[in-house]
Amino acid sequence: MSLLANVSCVARDGRAVLIEGTSGSGKSSLALALIDRGAVLIGDDGVALAARSSKLFASPPERIAGLIEVRNVGLISLPTAADVPVALVLRLDTQAPRFIDAAEACNVGGITLPLVRLWPDGANLALKAELALSHWGLSFLPSPEP
Repeated sequence: MSLLANVSCVARDGRAVLIEGTSGSGKSSLALALIDRGAVLIGDDGVALAARSSKLFASPPERIAGLIEVRNVGLISLPTAADVPVALVLRLDTQAPRFIDAAEACNVGGITLPLVRLWPDGANLALKAELALSHWGLSFLPSPEP
C-alpha cells in the first residue's frame, strides 16, 4: 500500500473519486460538498492506495483517518469508507477546458484512470463532480459469486 499526499478522496455509490489540485484550490471544500450530497470521506490531504486485479483501491491513511479540514472551522471527524475502487480523478484546474469530448487518462499507482479537469470555483462544483463521475467514471461490475 502506498500513500498519496495532497489529495482528497470520497466514495460515492461504491466508487472512489480522487480530488487533486494545488494547495488552497478547494479539494477539501469539494470533498465536503460531496459528503453533504451523500458521499463518504475516504481521506483528506492524503489517501492510502493499493493496486489489485487491475484496479486501484483507496482507503484512509491511518494517521489522519476520519479527519477533514473545514476552513475557518478546524479539523472535523467524519465516518470513512475503505478499500473502495477508484473510478475517477478530478483535477481542480483554473485552465480546465470548457468542453471535453472524452476524459483524459492518467496513471496513478500503475493503474490508468480517467481524469476530468474542473474549474475550481463555482456554486455547481459538487454537481459537476457527480456528473463527471456518472459520465466518465469507471464502472465496476460485481464479482461473480462462487
